[in-house]
Amino acid sequence: MKIIPAVDIKKGRCVRLSQGMADQETVYSDDPVAMACHWDEEGASLIHVVDLDGAFEGQPANVEIVKNIIYNSSVDIQVGGGIRNLKTIEQYVHAGAYRIILGTIAHKEPEFVARACKEFPGKIIVGIDARDGNVAIKGWVEISDQRATDLAKNLESCGVSGYIFTDISRDGMLQGPNLKSIKEFSESTSLPVIASGGVGKLKDIEDLLALEPNGVEGIITGKALYDKKFTYAQTLELSNRHAG
Repeated sequence: MKIIPAVDIKKGRCVRLSQGMADQETVYSDDPVAMACHWDEEGASLIHVVDLDGAFEGQPANVEIVKNIIYNSSVDIQVGGGIRNLKTIEQYVHAGAYRIILGTIAHKEPEFVARACKEFPGKIIVGIDARDGNVAIKGWVEISDQRATDLAKNLESCGVSGYIFTDISRDGMLQGPNLKSIKEFSESTSLPVIASGGVGKLKDIEDLLALEPNGVEGIITGKALYDKKFTYAQTLELSNRHAG
């Protein structure tokens, strides 16, 4: 299973938010490109990069930084944050992004997701963020009345490559992932799921590794890595042991 470090960019810096709230940020670096290169050197095979300003504003705001991360990394980069038109997707794909994450627009315009999948086959993954099982949108500012599991089922036929599922009540809180909601979500779809939100200790990684048979194929971790709750090498060791 892939252990995926997160690089979240806000106002040009590498930050982590608590529960997705823009005013609850911790700055970890003034150089997101260097931070991505660090995880590359640590052995990550995939890095999760999010333009947080883009997520809140509805259009990418840190495009050049994201492109520089792609150009300077030797590993796969998945990119999200305010991506709501084909031109932006094309820009990132041409820069070399491994996958493009569609979030808010997947809830609002599922037909756009189908169009993007047709135009860029194999490149689109949908980020579904939820609180109490309902889809959160616009950088988690709004909670819709749509169930996350229903959205996943509806989008399966569009040709998406998988889902990133985040329980936002746990994100950045280091209180442990919501295993029940992750399991419920991953079992609602036949597509691979990357779990995100709540990882605070190595035991949380272990618990998520156990959900591999349920369809979880990756784990995103951010704050715990930056706060040195464990090392990336330790997570790789756990993952390798689990695979063996």
